[in-house]
Amino acid sequence: MQDSLEFIARERCSAILRTPHAAAVVPALTAAVEGGFKIIECTLNTPGALDAIAEFAEHDGLLVGAGTVLSVEEADAAVKAGAHFLVSPVVDADVIRWSVEQDIVVIPGTATPTEMLTAHRLGAPIVKLFPGPPNGPDYLRTVRGPLPFLRILPTSGVTLENAAAYLRAGAFALGFVNCLFEPNDLTNARFDAVRSRAAQMVALVRDQPSG
Repeated sequence: MQDSLEFIARERCSAILRTPHAAAVVPALTAAVEGGFKIIECTLNTPGALDAIAEFAEHDGLLVGAGTVLSVEEADAAVKAGAHFLVSPVVDADVIRWSVEQDIVVIPGTATPTEMLTAHRLGAPIVKLFPGPPNGPDYLRTVRGPLPFLRILPTSGVTLENAAAYLRAGAFALGFVNCLFEPNDLTNARFDAVRSRAAQMVALVRDQPSG
């Protein structure tokens, strides 16, 4: 778990793929990696997700995760496929406890300070801000006022335009979803566009001071 936490703290950005198009999965993730992402996540409701996780987990220098993990059974399958971290849209105590027992980073989805603290006390080392609220950076800054020890990773609602504001507000890392993997580009196999956006996103995050 510690190695994965340090990797996320260093890179501070993840490419998160959710798509119904099976043929786009590997090319889209490849484009994100070629654009500079070293952390990638494939949601389990994406066709062929476990196969993609297994394939990219073999690549040196990548941290590969499974998203939309809703049960211990799904968590176990993802880890067996090679996932280095697990992400969920909700706070599921069983999934969190299992992940902690397996020494796997788990990132549950939380929307309120109460959910964040609950997940933290269950052992989650990072919490995902989901769904993204209006004025997300301001919300994040407000939450971190009384809870500065939380590692918060916003995903939904993060864009190239507000990423820097989220990091300045204290985000531990960021997850880029549809703003990176635009559905029309995946439908039309425009993976060069994904690669270009990935490069912009990674460069922007690297330009922001850490801590």
